[in-house]
Amino acid sequence: MLKKILIKEVYLPIIYILIALIIYAILCKIINKVLVFNKKSKLKKEVQIKREKTIINLFKSIIKYIIAIITILSILNVYGIKTTSIIASLGIIGAIIGLAFQDTIKNLLSGIAIIFDNHYMQGDVVTINGFRGEVIDLGLQTTKIKSYTGEVMIINNSMITSVINHSMYDTILYIEFPVSKDVPISLLEKILKEVNKKMIKLKDIRNDIKLLGIEKLNANNYIYKIEIDCKAESHFQINRNFFGYLKEEYDKNNINVPGEYFEIKK
Repeated sequence: MLKKILIKEVYLPIIYILIALIIYAILCKIINKVLVFNKKSKLKKEVQIKREKTIINLFKSIIKYIIAIITILSILNVYGIKTTSIIASLGIIGAIIGLAFQDTIKNLLSGIAIIFDNHYMQGDVVTINGFRGEVIDLGLQTTKIKSYTGEVMIINNSMITSVINHSMYDTILYIEFPVSKDVPISLLEKILKEVNKKMIKLKDIRNDIKLLGIEKLNANNYIYKIEIDCKAESHFQINRNFFGYLKEEYDKNNINVPGEYFEIKK
């Protein structure tokens, strides 16, 4: 009899753990299928993909903890520990914890609201409380934002009252650049076509460069303006790429670069 009990106490916990792992794997597959919409669509926006990944990870995390708790209670029951009294005690303890950790609960609720209201997702560029950077981690408790200079701000989700999301929609980047008065418009169009061939290969460029025309007339040159449709958080790099390619084409065509200061306009 003792031998049977010992065997039961050995193999049942192992079976419960295996069943828990199988259930978790099955539920994860179901979540992936249910929560991913238009899986085969090539036109799916990046923001939708990031949102789906964040929600899927949230559900997987919740399910993992639920299954773990149920499995632990089942194993304790095998060893003769009354789990009903433990569950009743958890209710009382939960009420005490709820009062002691009100701020933690607020952070949890705020984190869930941020995810489901699609305020921002991991990988987005945002401005929160005057701090701008990329969201490197979005948890149920805190949000971590990394600036372009490397600083990381960790902020409680309940402390986030307003957000500027720079990644939610694409932006139109306007760039002004100088051209000497002696450069024919036909040559300028040729130069821009060559620049466009290089620019369009960049992953964050949406469409071809549009030449809007002359913006200003200076003593020695004209200031032309172009329009570039691109991702919001990439406009600084795209601006640098454009002037780099423009300089290359100017050199090929023996055009001097006027000493002007340019500013990105959004």
